[in-house]
Amino acid sequence: MIPVTSTRDRILDALENLLLEQGISQVTLENVAAAAGVSKGGLLYHFKNKDALLTGLVQRLGERADDQVEHAVAQGRSLAEWHLQSPDVTNESDALELALYRSMVAAMRTVDAHDQRANPVQQALTGVLESWKSGLDTEFEDPVHAEIVRLVGDGVYLRALLGLPPIDPDRYREVVARLLNPAAS
Repeated sequence: MIPVTSTRDRILDALENLLLEQGISQVTLENVAAAAGVSKGGLLYHFKNKDALLTGLVQRLGERADDQVEHAVAQGRSLAEWHLQSPDVTNESDALELALYRSMVAAMRTVDAHDQRANPVQQALTGVLESWKSGLDTEFEDPVHAEIVRLVGDGVYLRALLGLPPIDPDRYREVVARLLNPAAS
């Protein structure tokens, strides 16, 4: 049975594809509507403007990340372990995740640098990042240690997003082990 996709999800899927395949310059309400197979009015029913559309994308990426965290925790992993995982570009699931984060980076590039606090895309992104930060803060007694874990995880994902070679797997396992259990070093 083929899963039923909501119109809203079809629109966001179309936005992701446009961002990934053609870049932010091709993200117009008309292009997204056409790619999603809806009228511009249908798109505007779900998203009142381009900022709302990009905000919806960032929120959906945050929801997907939350689902991944819940799955990891259900398997006995911590948020820190999830945050420090190194993406495997040969794994279809990880490759899709990287593609989604690339689309988030593309959406971030549209943020007006002069008034970031008022921008709904920036606010949505800040909300996603703050939820991860607060989760890490609850896992570690030392907030500085939690911040180090976050920064290392961010750096690992940035390397993958940029297509840079991964860190030596053995060395990275040592890094993660030390970050997760600093008393053992």
